[in-house]
Amino acid sequence: MIPTKVRSHLTQNESLIFERSSPGKKGYQLPALDVPEVDPAEALGAASVRATIEDFPEVSEVEVLRHFTRLSTWNYAIDLGMYPLGSCTMKYNPRINEAVARTEGLAWAHPYQPESLSQGVMEVIARLEEALLEITGLDAITLQPAAGAHGELTGILLVRALLEAQGNPRKRILTPDSAHGTNPATAGIAGYEVQNIHSTDQGMIDLEELARIVDSDVAALMVTNPSTLGVFEDNIMKVADILHSKGAMVYMDGANMNALVGIARPGDFGIDVMHLNLHKTFSTPHGGGGPGSGPVAVKKHLEPFLPVPRLARKGDAWTWDYDRPQSIGRVRAFYGNFGVLVRALAYIYAHGGPGLRNATVDAVLNANYLRHKLRPYFDLPYDRPNMHEVVFSDDRQAAKGVRTGEIAKRLIDYGFHPYTVSFPLIVHGALMIEPTETESKRELDQFVEAMIAIAKEVETEPETVLKAPHMTRTTKVDEVGAARKPVVRWRPS
Repeated sequence: MIPTKVRSHLTQNESLIFERSSPGKKGYQLPALDVPEVDPAEALGAASVRATIEDFPEVSEVEVLRHFTRLSTWNYAIDLGMYPLGSCTMKYNPRINEAVARTEGLAWAHPYQPESLSQGVMEVIARLEEALLEITGLDAITLQPAAGAHGELTGILLVRALLEAQGNPRKRILTPDSAHGTNPATAGIAGYEVQNIHSTDQGMIDLEELARIVDSDVAALMVTNPSTLGVFEDNIMKVADILHSKGAMVYMDGANMNALVGIARPGDFGIDVMHLNLHKTFSTPHGGGGPGSGPVAVKKHLEPFLPVPRLARKGDAWTWDYDRPQSIGRVRAFYGNFGVLVRALAYIYAHGGPGLRNATVDAVLNANYLRHKLRPYFDLPYDRPNMHEVVFSDDRQAAKGVRTGEIAKRLIDYGFHPYTVSFPLIVHGALMIEPTETESKRELDQFVEAMIAIAKEVETEPETVLKAPHMTRTTKVDEVGAARKPVVRWRPS
């Protein structure tokens, strides 16, 4: 049973629009023609006209309206409730930023229009660059990369270009076991061998191991800070010193920058190059395969290698500078996803410095609130104050045969989107939860109540959790069977 205070979403099954069809129904009504009727075949050509559309649904206006409205309720959305997805920062973004991005002069700016007609667009880019450099504490930035992983690759290619210019690109990239999974993939694509570094029992980089393995073959360390454990790397300056002493660089995955904005600047604690996820930290709705943006900020020694073109000031106008002999070249058609850049600047300007800092403080506060509330019910492998997210494990529930995947599916019955399941891999049976700064105490308390209710169900009636979800159109599926025998083509029943 679901406690009465915990919300649940009741939605009815919906037949296909074709199954609702009834001959003669129309979803529109038009007045009689007040001009002579013309034969479509005569006007358009017989080859362009067909008398009927086979199996075209014939439905009334209200049926169309209700059908698509009901379908819309099948999707979980940020307008419906929170996304506790760790490391993904699926937060609510102010609607005003969407309106700003749709400003006619910005939304319809064409990438091929001349510079003389693009000064406003280029001013937006310039101001965003300035703001992001202040936030990161770095010296130069490119807004070209289209997403976080794209930014990662750009950053490591910059490292490689500098080292090649010095005569030796080196061979290895170091990645902590708590890093994002794209880090080793990026290093591999950039032509480097990947070497893993173990975390300490506090979830931080082992300094002794790091000092032992860093040599003249190491090009860089890719560190996620805060890490996927939600833990800030307390020794980050010592880490940077170890790398720099051997001529290597420190790349920071900035996907979790929402825990640092306004509080700490990566450039101040030794980072050479980093990417930002504008679609996570700075206001573009995340997920669904939509546009992203992964700007890459660097220290001065990497600036000559940034992608072309570079925005430059010439007299009283903005221009694009292509004369960059050491550049790694373009990494994106035109100049990134411009609408994402507009939203980010609107978000930054609307908050201002104090507002951005407050958002960070709220994100950290919310995560630690969940840590405190759920700690009695779920194991906490790294028992220390966390940053923007908290990672529990399912060890306690596993003793009853219930794993993190089952808990997540049961959470759907309580009206919440599941948290991140089984990640990071460093925590066996991980429950990774990020509440973000946009969630109220009321929303967090409802989530806590749901998680506690599930933890108690595991103790008293584990079968209820093992067979979840119960209130969805599709109940528990055979995931192993789906993985081994996927059906990738629709077949009529």
